[in-house]
Amino acid sequence: MALKCGIVGLPNVGKSTLFNCLSSAKAQSANFPFCTIEPNIGIITVPDERLTKLASLVKPERIVPTTVEIVDIAGLVKGASKGEGLGNQFLANIRECDAIIHVVRCFDDGNIVHVDGSVDPVRDKEVIDMELQLKDLETVEKRLDKARKMARTGDKEAVRVQAIIEQYKSHLEKGNSARSLRIDEKDQHIITEMQLLTDKPVVYVCNVNEAAAANGNEYTKRVHEAVKDENCEVLILCAAIESDIAELEDYEEKQIFLEELGLTEPGVNKLIKSAYSLLRLETYFTAGVKEVRAWTITKGMKGPQAAGVIHTDFEKGFIRAEVIKYDNYIKYGSESACRDAGKLQVEGKDYVVQDGDLMHFRFNV
Repeated sequence: MALKCGIVGLPNVGKSTLFNCLSSAKAQSANFPFCTIEPNIGIITVPDERLTKLASLVKPERIVPTTVEIVDIAGLVKGASKGEGLGNQFLANIRECDAIIHVVRCFDDGNIVHVDGSVDPVRDKEVIDMELQLKDLETVEKRLDKARKMARTGDKEAVRVQAIIEQYKSHLEKGNSARSLRIDEKDQHIITEMQLLTDKPVVYVCNVNEAAAANGNEYTKRVHEAVKDENCEVLILCAAIESDIAELEDYEEKQIFLEELGLTEPGVNKLIKSAYSLLRLETYFTAGVKEVRAWTITKGMKGPQAAGVIHTDFEKGFIRAEVIKYDNYIKYGSESACRDAGKLQVEGKDYVVQDGDLMHFRFNV
């Protein structure tokens, strides 16, 4: 289950610098708009200290973490929804992503130009929001035409669908993003099918200077206030610092560098964890002498579906799952010790897999 996140924002807010920190790919970064035209794509590993601890006990031949695909999408500008500044291409790139990492500039620097001449993260956010909302409104209006035609036949389901879509049309017309409208979960599929850009989960990344990396500044406070009604997360990080951290290869050096800045972990680690949280993603593990591996699932998945992430045959022929809780595995040190202690549980098709479970599937195809 590959997670795909798109980095968006106005030109010159630090998107490509952040992308370079997140991945080994090196995107072009320069002090002028449209430096990035084709989306850069990088694959990064998901930071998970549990995987390292398991590997230290099992001593496998290899360790396989889960990964996230990061897409550095070119800077959007006013008029993108109408095709300005390669807008149609950029918006299509966003539509393909599972989540949006929206970078806003929260630092002053006279040497880095701003497309609107001054630093105002809330205004910048609203520019991007408006372009995405206008594109969504276009999508909603087309879908509403079809819904109205169906509703004229008197079909009750069609009438209900029309009413829900009209709610979204009104919501978007007021300058709101789709994600901030709450509807009954049973109706969510109607909106999901439209793939609305502003319905995608979003992490707002406030790119600050070094002095504000630990606690933020006045700009970040304004961003927090502006998004308080959205279902989103806000992270504060300094892309310049993250770039320096990415250059350090030694773990101890990185920790010393972070401590000097009053930070507990790299901001990019927090960013990936936030994306997982927003998308309701969790991790389970498989552990053996060949490999210790992390697998990504959606929260609430049952045993057969979780097994299917490894291979479809595992789901089709699922018999049972042998489960060890992560804390128990760390406590007892091995699968056999957990088994002897009665900490290995056998679960059937209705078992809801929990974050951190160590799984061994029995199947027959």
